[in-house]
This record gives sequence, C-alpha cells and structure tokens, in this order.
Amino acid sequence: MAMERMMMEGLMHPDPQANAADAQRSRQRRSALINHILAYMATAVVLVPVNFLLTPETVWFYIPLVAWMAPLALHVAYAMGMFDNKQP
Repeated sequence: MAMERMMMEGLMHPDPQANAADAQRSRQRRSALINHILAYMATAVVLVPVNFLLTPETVWFYIPLVAWMAPLALHVAYAMGMFDNKQP
C-alpha cells in the first residue's frame, strides 16, 4: 500500500533500475558537494593567515569567501535535485 502511494505521488519509480540510477546520481552529487565544501573550508583556512601575515592592515580574506558562497549555494541546490526537470 505504501509503495503504491509513493509511486502515485512520484516519489518512487515503478522501474527498479531507475531507482538504482537515481540513487547512484544522488551519491555522486553528494560526493561532489562534499568535495566542494571541503575545498571552500581549506581555502578559508589558508586565506585567513595569508591575509594577516601579508597585509595585516587590510582585511580582505572574506571577499573571496563571500563570493564563493553563491556558487556553493547553487551546488547545494543542484545536489538536492532542485534543478531536475522531473514531471509529476
């Protein structure tokens, strides 16, 4: 009963291979997102000391980090499937 309702609501494909493909795509997107977040954090860890060692009178490290947040937010939305064109 629950499986039929999930299929009717578009939450589950009637084809098990399609479910497996969706699961694989989701894992790949999640893995890419985690790599993107780790790169962002590593860059932040490097930029802060570089800023204060090279130009302590000017605080600029936040500018590239804030600029990077928009692509990161888009990547989060993509990983969540917000840009998928699945018809109900």
